[in-house]
Amino acid sequence: MNTIELTISGMTCQGCVKSVTRVLEALPGVKHTDVAIGRATVEFDPAAQNADTLRSAIEDAGFDVA
Repeated sequence: MNTIELTISGMTCQGCVKSVTRVLEALPGVKHTDVAIGRATVEFDPAAQNADTLRSAIEDAGFDVA
């Protein structure tokens, strides 16, 4: 398992937290997420997922990832 910490801008409320959590948990290979306003920690299987796909999924949901 790999763990990545992502800095996310554009999150302003718990609804944003839920949106990002939902998007990440829907991806194959994601085992655990810890999302709060402005950040996400994601544990994932590197055989099934990669950091670029995680970032893209968050950006597709309308947020910016640093």
